[in-house]
Amino acid sequence: MFMKLVPGNSAGTVTTFYLSSTGDRHDEIDIEFLGNVTGQPYILHTNIYTNGSGNREQEFYLWFDPTADFHKYSILWNPQQIVLFVDGLPIRVFGNNEDIGVPYANGQAMRVYSSIWDGDSWATQGGRMKIDWSYAPFVASYRNFTAEVCEWTGSGSSSQCWANTPSNWWNQAAYESLSYAQQGQLQWVRNNFLIYDYCKDPARFNNQLPAECSRQP
Repeated sequence: MFMKLVPGNSAGTVTTFYLSSTGDRHDEIDIEFLGNVTGQPYILHTNIYTNGSGNREQEFYLWFDPTADFHKYSILWNPQQIVLFVDGLPIRVFGNNEDIGVPYANGQAMRVYSSIWDGDSWATQGGRMKIDWSYAPFVASYRNFTAEVCEWTGSGSSSQCWANTPSNWWNQAAYESLSYAQQGQLQWVRNNFLIYDYCKDPARFNNQLPAECSRQP
């Protein structure tokens, strides 16, 4: 998905591109852009829900002005890993850690959604900065959306969609983990632009970090 975000004073707005199933035990992969006052950077807010449980936030600054032009934001989702990309660079990896008891998004179909909404109770500086409606309308632009997917047709689709076949290119060995070059790109992003990582916030979890944190980059 190519997106260009709301320019100027976008405080309180949340512009999104995400995948989600439905129900109380849903899976969800979030890419959300938290607006800010003029001159302050956007925050790219990400989260992963599995089996209805989220609280896996990671947040980033971007290395460009996302309001000046279109940039590409994409998601790779396969049985081994979920990878979020910005302009082809991996920024976040959530691996399949079912072997240590962490639920993974592999049993439900997800739809693609995009939206812009009023999140001023929390989105900008913890909710301290509210939407200034004198700047409305708030316009974000989307273009060139493509989806290479396995269509979900029922309960038997899970094994079909995770099969390693030519049409399911995302299940091939090359996509089971990041390449050496991608690992370097991921580290560059995290070293320079990561501003919050739930796995680095033990106080939030009473000093008992989620199990997957032991394996996160």
